[in-house]
Amino acid sequence: MNSICNITTIWGGTGSTNVLLWLKHLQQANLAAIVTSSDSGGSTGELRDEFGILPPGDARRAIAALAKDTERVRKMFEHRFDKSRMKGHTIGNLLLTGLAEMTGSFEEAVDVLSEMFDVRGKVIPVTLDDTQLCVELIDGQKIIGETNIDVPKHDGNLRIKKAYLTGGWVLNPRAKEAILHSDFVVIGPGDLYTSIVPNLLTVGMQEALQQTKAKIIYVCNIMTKHGETNGFEVQDFVDVVEQYIGKDILDFVLVHTWGIPDNLAEKYFQTENKFPVILSDLHRKNPQGYTIIERDLASEHDYVRHDPKKLGRVMQDFLEGWIK
Repeated sequence: MNSICNITTIWGGTGSTNVLLWLKHLQQANLAAIVTSSDSGGSTGELRDEFGILPPGDARRAIAALAKDTERVRKMFEHRFDKSRMKGHTIGNLLLTGLAEMTGSFEEAVDVLSEMFDVRGKVIPVTLDDTQLCVELIDGQKIIGETNIDVPKHDGNLRIKKAYLTGGWVLNPRAKEAILHSDFVVIGPGDLYTSIVPNLLTVGMQEALQQTKAKIIYVCNIMTKHGETNGFEVQDFVDVVEQYIGKDILDFVLVHTWGIPDNLAEKYFQTENKFPVILSDLHRKNPQGYTIIERDLASEHDYVRHDPKKLGRVMQDFLEGWIK
């Protein structure tokens, strides 16, 4: 594919910014980043409660990732005050809050801040409604609020049975338009239940993904997360995604299968109770309606993350038609 193509990402959370870092250097791509609107913790949660705005955290991260000078913008946006009433708040969150109050629209605030920092592409909140993420555990407990799911006060070994949203949760028309006019839609990576699933739960998302002619790529996580995906293999991640978007929607599942250094795997187990996500031989031989792409995707630094350059090489293969 040598002409300009439209690529839309659906994500949330810190790790997903690597997808945008990968994509913004692809010269033949028009980008749209659809971000979650259900974060309820930390600075984001406090500003959301006090000012009645949409959660600014993921929009802030996306703007920084797509900015022309990412490192400088990210350093500024992520600075947290440590004194007085602003303690714990980031500059990026406060900028979005102030612009939302000034313009009367959180969506317009995102557009203004994107223009100020020369963002390549569009950053689009998945919904403009005030929503709360909730989950039901296998024992029937209901946990309300993204932050209570992300950092469980309950028994984190209990599996999540289902997720749902309360309040309004209609898909933002701009997000729907971006998906329908995409050549590729990239879902993930990110914390499955607190960063990815909330996007998929918005009313109209499933229909948009079913109607688009885009190739839909799911980027599977490299590590599990305690409280959300304990003991998950690649098949489990895909099953949850398909639970909310339907079967036969995904075209490709992108999986890291080059392993994790033993010292890093042990570090994650000891400090965060996380484990490498495994692709079983049975799943490898019998994917259901999609193609599994196995690559070396992990960063080689002290943290297990998707490496932007490695992701970029895979996406370049898609754009050039090597992966069909």
